[in-house]
Amino acid sequence: MMKIDHHQLLFVPLVLLMIAANFFKVQAQQGPISEAATLRQVASSLQMFVDELPQMPKVFGFSMRHRSPVPAHLTIGMFQKKWKFHRDLPPATVFAYGKSKKTATVPGPTIETLQGVPTYVTWQNHLPQRHILPWDPTVPTAIPNNGGVPAVVHLHGGVHEPQSDGSAFAWFTSNFNETGPAWSKPTYTYPNVQHSGNLWYHDHALGLTRANLLAGLIGAYVIRDPKLDAKLNLPSGPEFDRHLFVFDRSFATDGSLYMNHTGNNPSIHPQWQPEYYGDAIVVNGKAWPFLKVQRRKYRFRIINASNARYFRFSLSNRLAFVQVGSDSSYLPSPVRTQNIFLSPSEIADVVIDFSISTTNEAILTNDAPYPYPIGSPVDDLCGNIMKFVIEPGSPSQPDRSKIPATLVKYQPARTAGAAKRRYIVMHEYSSNAGTPTHLYINGKRLEDPATETPKSGTTEVWEVINLTPDNHPLHLHLAMFQAVKVQELVNLDAFKACMTTKNDAVACNVKAHATGKLVKIPENERTWKNAVKIEPGYKTTIVVKFNLVETGAPYPFDATAQPGFVYHCHILDHEDNAMIRPLMLVK
Repeated sequence: MMKIDHHQLLFVPLVLLMIAANFFKVQAQQGPISEAATLRQVASSLQMFVDELPQMPKVFGFSMRHRSPVPAHLTIGMFQKKWKFHRDLPPATVFAYGKSKKTATVPGPTIETLQGVPTYVTWQNHLPQRHILPWDPTVPTAIPNNGGVPAVVHLHGGVHEPQSDGSAFAWFTSNFNETGPAWSKPTYTYPNVQHSGNLWYHDHALGLTRANLLAGLIGAYVIRDPKLDAKLNLPSGPEFDRHLFVFDRSFATDGSLYMNHTGNNPSIHPQWQPEYYGDAIVVNGKAWPFLKVQRRKYRFRIINASNARYFRFSLSNRLAFVQVGSDSSYLPSPVRTQNIFLSPSEIADVVIDFSISTTNEAILTNDAPYPYPIGSPVDDLCGNIMKFVIEPGSPSQPDRSKIPATLVKYQPARTAGAAKRRYIVMHEYSSNAGTPTHLYINGKRLEDPATETPKSGTTEVWEVINLTPDNHPLHLHLAMFQAVKVQELVNLDAFKACMTTKNDAVACNVKAHATGKLVKIPENERTWKNAVKIEPGYKTTIVVKFNLVETGAPYPFDATAQPGFVYHCHILDHEDNAMIRPLMLVK
């Protein structure tokens, strides 16, 4: 039960006084209520759509010299500070990225870069001696000898050298007092050699990723190509080209961030639970915000930064999304759709034309069950995301943006001629009570030697087999990949029994089992991705490129250096325990 300091209540908004009074009244009448019920009371007491959607600050990874862009050197720190998630909540203690503690935000600043112009970022850790959230030492975790919060930054979707990837073992504490075994340098090099598109950066410390992201360590990163931008002529400018960072959080009665402190198998893992789900939906650091929009086209770069929640977005007034990109890639041509479905870490680049709306407002909604796909249905709290308030009259300036008939065509995803075919199997392990204890890929731990050792510059085919009941967003560092076939596994129990004994998909005759129904790959996911949804009970065939997808050219850096890369499930609670494996490229 969360205790309330009555002296502090004098300074909180009236709505929190009402929550506290009702909380104690219920206790007196019915005895103690559950912690979950208390958290839900807090979320349900918050009025939706009263805070305006923030625009995150921007920093530029380039500068202009004699009208030519040159690399910039940025210093971005991680700070503990207070952040107000809602008008009627007291400020919460968070971890935030920024150039200073005063300017740090949740999410952090958007880093704007140019294709082909390197960006150098020195990441600094100014975090305290102790974490603000619970963490579990029984999962593989970075635990410094002298205290401090370990952190390291990964650029999700970035094509860069291993030393700048943010290895889970390259963590460091405040002022670099202690460093992990893979730490090598404070300044990371992002060459921006890949095609233009949407990326994001976030913490990646061993065993603490779920807690550090929940605390606020997330931010957007954009690679722009001015010539392509001019050719496509999509909505542009800070008012009409916006990021939407969407994630779920729970708040205690004092406004603080809540994370469960008791595990589902506490005798095995005292804190870890298989998924974190919050009771409130936060966009750009505000719970259920609103955005005033003109009657014209807007571009929204939507990032699912949740620990575990899937989102299936739609608009209450039936306006369509026109999707132009998925993750860091453009689509071959725009896709008109009523729904946008994102797993954790996925990005959708969409255009919404408010000029054709027959209403003066539109609610961005969600109807994805949790856990996905066989979990509980969402209610009004997590079924609502934000509100668009559509202003009457003509836009303040003519809308000359367009949605082109074609976008960008990269190299096609072909299985023919692949250098190697690999089998990647996702397992879930349970206690005697039938509740999850940990998850592995191919029955191996992160600490076990790398078995995925592709040759740099090649293309491979990975057959990804999901033997768990959950959908898993598979994320590969460095490489880009694309699903080309999704087929159901028949006689699944027999196949699972064989895999439990042999842990060898070929020996268990996966070809004979992967003969069930085919699932059509959505048009708006048919491009080179950073994360692909892996259906439970299915074999998903993905083509993986360990080269530049525009040309097939090799990486312009040594991708075979230490500490290598990793691939993992991007449900953060799964990744931390321990659905993650090393990926070591070879020459």
